[in-house]
Amino acid sequence: MTFHDVRRYLLSKPEAQEDFPFGLPVAVMKIQSKMFATLAEKDGVVSMNLKCDPHEALILRDIFPAVKPGYHMNKRHWNTVVFDSSIPRGEIERMVDNSYALVVRGLRKAERYALEVRHGRVALYANAEA
Repeated sequence: MTFHDVRRYLLSKPEAQEDFPFGLPVAVMKIQSKMFATLAEKDGVVSMNLKCDPHEALILRDIFPAVKPGYHMNKRHWNTVVFDSSIPRGEIERMVDNSYALVVRGLRKAERYALEVRHGRVALYANAEA
């Protein structure tokens, strides 16, 4: 996936917004003002931070050398994915879906319920692990 492919996928999530609180070149993707991903390109290398279940985070790091503990993040709950063509597109999309769903599930009940009413549970939790 290219920088533009993954950016488009991140922003395709219901009500996802892009922000630059840390300045360029780090894009922060949010849902209801809660971060679910960062995306950056530096010296031609694209990387992304994603929220992750702590147990799954360790497994992904073991499987994919391009998945590392979250750079400048809580390393228990965040992974950094380096785009070096070693991770299949479907797996990257699954990791994005899981990150987004984890953040949505962590929203206040009223915020989460409103999102579910507006977009449906399938759109919010599609391809995400339970």
